[in-house]
Amino acid sequence: MLLVCMGVLGSGIIFSGVPGRAGEAREELLLATTTSTDNTGLIEYLMPPFTESTGIGIRWISTGTGKALKLGENCDVDVLLVHAPLAEIDFVARGFGIDRRQIMYNDFVLIGPPEDPAGIRGGTVSAALQAIRSSGNLFISRGDNSGTNKKEQTLWNSADVPIPEQEPWYRQSGQGMLASINMAAELQGYTLADRATYIKYESVVESNPALVILVEGDPDLLNQYSIIPVNPEHCPNVKYEKTQTFSAWMAGNETQQLIGEFKLLDKQLFTPNAAR
Repeated sequence: MLLVCMGVLGSGIIFSGVPGRAGEAREELLLATTTSTDNTGLIEYLMPPFTESTGIGIRWISTGTGKALKLGENCDVDVLLVHAPLAEIDFVARGFGIDRRQIMYNDFVLIGPPEDPAGIRGGTVSAALQAIRSSGNLFISRGDNSGTNKKEQTLWNSADVPIPEQEPWYRQSGQGMLASINMAAELQGYTLADRATYIKYESVVESNPALVILVEGDPDLLNQYSIIPVNPEHCPNVKYEKTQTFSAWMAGNETQQLIGEFKLLDKQLFTPNAAR
């Protein structure tokens, strides 16, 4: 039976989690992860088997990758599961993280109204963003320094389009992925989403989704997720040995199989690719 509890740190950060065995509170790990792994149910699916296998309780907070990295930098968590490779590499290079390990991937997709007023269906990402800009159709950005937001900014730059923060057709939700999709659906705009959260959106609306996938399959849309333990030399109180147990468990054959088997609407959400 799944048992999820809530806890609040002194900083006001709210965690969900799975307790460890009785009397082993000191074994508890704090994980910062992305909204996509939480909204889709992946973390809730994986963490009880982790605790059952290791006896280590775990609490997690779902937030944008930028905020997750800041939690690690501030020693508020023990380990990260995030998806912004360039920011992660910089995080490790600055001494805040250690032993970064790839775990799984999916891809980003450009979604919008089925009528596709900007005419982006089936094109490249660069052509799609240029078309949205020239048409003035509404685009919803997360605007929250998340992994998705970082990818979006990279894609605008690759399309030779300055990030249009001051344009009237460009709006920032400041929210997580599912909330941003819902905002785009309500306003009949376009947005960039990770495929897993889009499938979650499909599963909620069930039929006739207000937004559909219009651009996919571009090599620039790869979405890699990695685990990064917080560096104990930077944060002496981090439970480093337990983070190594967590990282090894996530990369193990059985867990990789669990990740590959995790589906919504009979669609695979993440593809395991652990670097062992």
